[in-house]
Amino acid sequence: MTWGAVGLTVRYGRRTALSDVSVRVEPGMVTCVVGGDGAGRTTLLRALVGSAPITHGAVLRPAVSQIGYLSAGTGVYPDLTVRENLDFAARAYHVRDRHPERLLARTGLSGVDDRLGAELSGGMRQKLGVVMALLHRPRLLVLDEPTTGVDPASRAEIARLVAGAAADGAAVVFTTSYLDEAERAGEVLVLDDGVTLAAGLPSKIVAAAEGQVWNSVTRPSRGFTWRRADGWRVWGPAADAAPIEPDLQDAVIVAALRHRQEAS
Repeated sequence: MTWGAVGLTVRYGRRTALSDVSVRVEPGMVTCVVGGDGAGRTTLLRALVGSAPITHGAVLRPAVSQIGYLSAGTGVYPDLTVRENLDFAARAYHVRDRHPERLLARTGLSGVDDRLGAELSGGMRQKLGVVMALLHRPRLLVLDEPTTGVDPASRAEIARLVAGAAADGAAVVFTTSYLDEAERAGEVLVLDDGVTLAAGLPSKIVAAAEGQVWNSVTRPSRGFTWRRADGWRVWGPAADAAPIEPDLQDAVIVAALRHRQEAS
């Protein structure tokens, strides 16, 4: 069964948070939602799990008991230990025969199970939140910014947990600000101001990028520019710059620039 949303519109009063957005989340596949602040990523995930009102369209999801959800916060109770947080999640999901040791070991948390949530580092709290969402082996796993503000090693551990959940048959959808994570997803949805800019395989989105992207050591005086580690990227006419093949980050930025250009 494929989960997701079809023609989804969400309005809060006069403000439209999402407009005619569709996304598919298939079992065994990881879908990534990207976009800037205010793009509608969190609203989409909240609608998928049933915690945001739907104005138009439809959401396809399993029973609530078969959904694992990590909101933009960690979901970890600071006054409970790691083990107590897991026990609470197990009771909430009605899990009897749970074996969290394997998940804890994969995230480096097995040695801190008696530590309070408030005493954990940010990366540890995020990893514990993901483990809690996975505890009942959900059919649909929904994660909102699970790696934001997390150190590189913890990011890699969370990525392995997400990939493992998909390999076990879960349909996974998550939001991220890191485009290198999105490049590894099976499906990517790009949002901006609540509308869909692009959707599909990462390679498809890159191939569909309009216009020419250039790379320059110094910031050019013409075209739309953004900073990259190896210099400046330019979209549009550029002097003293070398044409390049864009990556997913470039393609997402170009799509957003094109959308705002057309809207102005």
